[in-house]
Amino acid sequence: MIQIIPLAGIGEIAPGDDLAAILADALAQAGIAPDASDILVVTQKIVSKAEGRHVDLATVVPGVEAVELAAKVNKDPRIIELVLAESQNVVRAVPNILITRHRSGHVMANAGIDRSNLGAGADERVLLLPEDADASAEGLRATLALRFGTAPAVVISDSFGRPWRHGVVNVAIGVAGLPALIDRRGELDRDGRRLEVTQVALGDMVASAAGLATGEGAEGVPAALVRGLGWDAPDAAAAALVRPLGEDLFR
Repeated sequence: MIQIIPLAGIGEIAPGDDLAAILADALAQAGIAPDASDILVVTQKIVSKAEGRHVDLATVVPGVEAVELAAKVNKDPRIIELVLAESQNVVRAVPNILITRHRSGHVMANAGIDRSNLGAGADERVLLLPEDADASAEGLRATLALRFGTAPAVVISDSFGRPWRHGVVNVAIGVAGLPALIDRRGELDRDGRRLEVTQVALGDMVASAAGLATGEGAEGVPAALVRGLGWDAPDAAAAALVRPLGEDLFR
């Protein structure tokens, strides 16, 4: 049976905090000794906080492109300047909505830059995504292995909107120790028909499931352990989930 176990009591994370140690303590306090078949899902926000990915908007000077784009989308030009710096290109820009392709390849609103749940007195600060979320996941997993002798897989999750549906869901932007994408093409279904297009976004499915426990607002639960899920495929980082530009169906 699959279990989703929230890790509460982690508290506010500050730049430079040893996030792996904090997560290990939270696991221990919950009476959990993780093993290699467990998956620790960690929200992007606390990873970015620990990695010091804050930016003080007072230090940002928007350029001409940012000012023009900000007027088009009705957003703070300082934030737009950061969005452009974090993005490969702008995918869609209309009033109140800016969708970009982040330099990691993920397509998302505002390059993942966020102002929510940053702590008291953070009105003029924003938070960027980790520099390399796959590397961040690998680093957390390696440190947890030193603490416990073995380590769970690690998924770093973030909430994404979807172009054809309302609402946000959690997806994996960083993965270590887990096949983020499982290619089942060539297998047979129950009727003996060959699967031709089926690739399973396991990383996203795990992130979304854990989102039921971590929440999206003031819940204060930035991590959860997923237990009881099995898989039989080689590890693949979250980068495997990014569709190449040559396969973009809507360009």
